[in-house]
Amino acid sequence: MKALSGGELAKLVERHGWRLLRINGSHHIYGRPGSPVRLSIPVHGNKPLRIGLLRHLLKMADIPEERV
Repeated sequence: MKALSGGELAKLVERHGWRLLRINGSHHIYGRPGSPVRLSIPVHGNKPLRIGLLRHLLKMADIPEERV
């Protein structure tokens, strides 16, 4: 799997129907209409997300790893 930064992941989830609800510090909080799931994506410049966190966020967002 390709390493992604928080900003790159944010753009990816936006393309899959997620909407930015608010920003709390360096964390961007995303939600989807009709879903109780919230994604908290840390955006720290171009620093790549750790692989475990990236996989967890993709699973919560229901985005297959092959689409990355």
